[in-house]
Amino acid sequence: MAKKVLVTGGTGYIGSHTVVSLMEGGYEVVIVDNLSNSNREVVDGIAAITGKRPILEEVDCLDKQALTKVFEKHAPLDAVIHFAASKAVGESVEKPLLYYRNNIGSLLNVLDMMLRFGVHHIVFSSSCTVYGQPDKEHLPVSELAPVQKALSPYGHTKQVNEDILYAAAYAHKELRVTLLRYFNPIGAHPSALIGEQPNGVPNNLLPFVTQTAAGLRDKLRVFGNDYHTPDGSCIRDYIYVVDLAKAHVKAVERMLSNALQETITPPDAERVEVFNLGTGRGLSVLEIVNTFMRVTGQNIPYEIVGRREGDIEQVWASPEKANRVLGWKAETPIEQVLLSAWNWEKRIRHIQ
Repeated sequence: MAKKVLVTGGTGYIGSHTVVSLMEGGYEVVIVDNLSNSNREVVDGIAAITGKRPILEEVDCLDKQALTKVFEKHAPLDAVIHFAASKAVGESVEKPLLYYRNNIGSLLNVLDMMLRFGVHHIVFSSSCTVYGQPDKEHLPVSELAPVQKALSPYGHTKQVNEDILYAAAYAHKELRVTLLRYFNPIGAHPSALIGEQPNGVPNNLLPFVTQTAAGLRDKLRVFGNDYHTPDGSCIRDYIYVVDLAKAHVKAVERMLSNALQETITPPDAERVEVFNLGTGRGLSVLEIVNTFMRVTGQNIPYEIVGRREGDIEQVWASPEKANRVLGWKAETPIEQVLLSAWNWEKRIRHIQ
């Protein structure tokens, strides 16, 4: 009998690609999503790729009564992957209460349901933002780098949620938790049937680049060129979303096989594992823009504007632990990743 995984935020960008990877791996998937930053057509794309339609429950994780009904309906569940969260750094600075209420409240409700219905495995969608701006001696960033004061409410909610999961795992010995701290997901499925399609103005770099190439935006704004980096723009570790999705499947497989072999401090939370997911290579904003123009032949007009509050100067991962322990690696060349994003944009904009 196929293992059943509940995926909150499963019609979102990373969630939908993870659902595809899960289904391709033989898992049965139940999606819980309020469609606040996605749409039902994503399920059509998932079905077209996998040949099978995942279950979609249009429910907000803050609605505990509705969430209870979902768990009742689909019990027994083997694992939960929790993506559902508001995720824009800039918006979180402007609307902190929304971010604290949504991101923390939704996890608390999911954990309550897991404990009530005997679901013992959770993969949490965390972020490299928990590291803040790492000191130079911690670049590239390993899992042992110190968690620093968050530079945005969004980053702080990830830190708080990780603390909640540590505490829950300590109090409830049956829980197994995997924290996946990922860096900057980009790109789209090679089929161009699912990809990143944010509602409104994009908060992430690549969809703004592709929308500018498609003529939806007149120009790209680059936030700052006076950072202490080779070209003055921020440096990030850009990871292909399909590679990232596969790591979630590896994490579920590892928990369900009880193959826990390593612990992460604090020592009393041995049922929690942490993995940084990235390529191990940092690329600047301007490098991404210039590479995109080179591989697609599209011109991207841009202007340099002031720094954006909450942005970190430079950060990239040491993915060594994930490579070794999960048996996972991000391998897709950046040129192929950028082309996948452009092919997705062309399809949804009906560009030849």
